Amino acid sequence: MEEAIVLYPSPTIGHLISLVELSKLLLNHKSSLSIHILLPTEPYSAGKMDTYIAAISATYPSIKFHHLPTVTLSTTTATHHETFILEVLRLSKPLIREQLLSISKKYTIRGIIIDFLCTSGLSLATELNIPAYIYITSCASFLASYLYLPTLHEKTTKSFRDIKEFLDIPGLPPLRGTDMVKPFLDRDDDAYINFLDFAIQTPQAKGIIVNTFEVLESEVIKTISDGLCVPNNCTPPLFCVGPLILADGRQRTGGGSCKSSSDGGVPECLTWLDSQPSQSVVFLCFGSLGLFSKEQLKEIATGLERSGQRFLWVVRNPPADNIGVAITPQSDPDLDSLLPDGFLERTKERGLVVKLWAPQVEILNHSSTGGFVTHCGWNSTLEAVCAGVPLVAWPLYAEQRLNRVVLVEEMKLALSMNESEDGFVSADEVEKKVRGLMESEEGKLIRERAIAMKNAAKAAMDEGGSSPVALSKLVQSWKPEK
Repeated sequence: MEEAIVLYPSPTIGHLISLVELSKLLLNHKSSLSIHILLPTEPYSAGKMDTYIAAISATYPSIKFHHLPTVTLSTTTATHHETFILEVLRLSKPLIREQLLSISKKYTIRGIIIDFLCTSGLSLATELNIPAYIYITSCASFLASYLYLPTLHEKTTKSFRDIKEFLDIPGLPPLRGTDMVKPFLDRDDDAYINFLDFAIQTPQAKGIIVNTFEVLESEVIKTISDGLCVPNNCTPPLFCVGPLILADGRQRTGGGSCKSSSDGGVPECLTWLDSQPSQSVVFLCFGSLGLFSKEQLKEIATGLERSGQRFLWVVRNPPADNIGVAITPQSDPDLDSLLPDGFLERTKERGLVVKLWAPQVEILNHSSTGGFVTHCGWNSTLEAVCAGVPLVAWPLYAEQRLNRVVLVEEMKLALSMNESEDGFVSADEVEKKVRGLMESEEGKLIRERAIAMKNAAKAAMDEGGSSPVALSKLVQSWKPEK
């Protein structure tokens, strides 16, 4: 029978894109493979997947998407958006089993690659005797904290949000308790309990695949591989196959209005960038879920105006619920009511505000882009690394505070946007960090390091580079034992 690999992503657009990019690499390495991607119910509407999936299906017939039957959530309220994802995946577990059995009737399944959010499916792979690999959509530094979570849990009875001293995690710089992954902060929260269970299960996998590359995180990769993050168990082999990022910068994954210009469909924001000096524009964008209050939007605007820097800023409406992220369809924001009076008029010669969405990969790779204020989502971080663009790190949710510490302290690719205890960032801080990135000596050093890391990322993905070598070892591990 034909050989197949099954991929089980979290049903969210950012995680899906990352695994689809991995699928493309696998097909380049072994074109005879049949790739099957299992798609549970979307837990919320952060970005429309249909167009993306249709485009991939049309271009890569060897990648087959399996839409699982719809499940209905038992709750509509939660502290974290990840809670909705975990609930969907729990309810989908019997559906995943049925799908794996169905695929196995026509194909020889050599392995299943499971998004770490879908670790509840690991027991199914064991039951059906399918080699299972956990896929980490974030960095190796996150993986270190994740694998070490059971050890930290045993060392304290406190929630991380209440721990004042620095945490000592192998391979990582000192972390404050509040810099841990957001769903990890309260040990009594259902999300924490789920992730703790997943972290305990992860060493049972045949391997762990990480969307990173060796030069970017060499120390922490070695620390994990040496078994220091799982002191009471064996650590599976690590396969660092990144950077896996969206190849087509114009791929639209949500609503938005970076309108096409009248001269052939080029987005207006790219045409505007064409008219700006080299490396002069600061790009501000906060992922598919990032939202700010009306008060915070006004502070950002004031800081940008005072900074005197050119800017391209993607703006959304403030959050409408207590979760504070964009898990419902977004309407066009009324910029005049959200931003300070006269701001758009006063800054029109050096700034452009875009509603909802912009082609991020293309903007980051544009010669006029000189800096990126980002939420530190790992996909966005890798896109900036591959474009050689220096960062201002402003985390909002998930593991982004941990990513900020690593980007600033270890990788030295970012300045830190510092917030008050309630998470608010002042106009003065926005002005200081935007100007610092573009004008200061520290900003210059970060820019030089960003360009060097861009070259390192390219070398990692070139033939014979560390990532293709890791991918080859991964494929070799699928061969049946004699």
